[in-house]
Amino acid sequence: MTEFELEDQLSQPYDEDREAMRPLSGPLLILGCGGKMGPSLAHRAARAGAEVIAVSRFSDPAARRQLEEWGVRTIAVDLLERRAVDGLPDSPNVIYMAARKFGTESNNAETWATNAYLPGLVAQRYADSRIVAFSTGNVYPFSPVDSGGCAENARAEPVGEYGQSALARERVFEYFSRANGTRVVLLRLNYAVELRYGVLAEIARKVQAGEAVDVTMGFVNVIWQGDANSVCLRSFRLCGSPAVPLNLTGPETLSVREVANAFAARLGREARFTGSESPTALLSNANWCAREFGAPRVAVEKIMDWIAEWTVAGGRTLNKPTHFEVRDGKF
Repeated sequence: MTEFELEDQLSQPYDEDREAMRPLSGPLLILGCGGKMGPSLAHRAARAGAEVIAVSRFSDPAARRQLEEWGVRTIAVDLLERRAVDGLPDSPNVIYMAARKFGTESNNAETWATNAYLPGLVAQRYADSRIVAFSTGNVYPFSPVDSGGCAENARAEPVGEYGQSALARERVFEYFSRANGTRVVLLRLNYAVELRYGVLAEIARKVQAGEAVDVTMGFVNVIWQGDANSVCLRSFRLCGSPAVPLNLTGPETLSVREVANAFAARLGREARFTGSESPTALLSNANWCAREFGAPRVAVEKIMDWIAEWTVAGGRTLNKPTHFEVRDGKF
């Protein structure tokens, strides 16, 4: 698979995506669109028939040019500037992706400003819109590995400042949702994967390189990024006041050790390990998501086949590790 083919796979809309985009009035505004998921999400929405406006700093000019070639209008601003947010175009449907995770320990203040202050600016600016806001499974505590993970009604008990700031993001959206009647859904993502980054790609690269795989965080949930983006586009119908949380991940609880061994078989390598499995892990229960939107279209086994082929071929990586093995909440 080439990168062109990968992007086509990630951005190819399902029929349900087209149905979800068809009744939208006005443009679809995606805030914080310059990250790992944003470009393929914007591309998918545009291919599904939406008029899309992507907003980001766009520190990578090539990413901005690519979006515009796909028919996506782009706006380059620093969203932490109130005047910039106030000057954005009106939109009845907003996807909020702005977030900061990695580097939190070196700059906690910026993490809190991005994750807790900015949502308030956006929620006030788009009080009359529907907002689909990306959150994270890091708002949950660790749960027993045989529990099936935390459901949406579980008590939020994040570990570390990143998780705490992510919960603050949710609470700010919840406050303005109640205060202004703004319809919001909070997508607690955990973890999106594709061939160039994500938990599975990281494990495959370690196995290929003969590096030890840390199994201290011994179990994870993942979902193909294309499927995650599809759920995002279709989740506007769940927006409510007060804000509605939705776990966005795959249905399986995956063993890191078993995934590494499966890659070892595909790659002709021997998996090496460090640490031992803890009795708890960061896990989310995706039963409601599956009931609302169906099971992910791309199965984990298929993703692993693709990643193994990509790894053997020396495919490019995004160089953005997930740090899924971290248990102290310090990113």
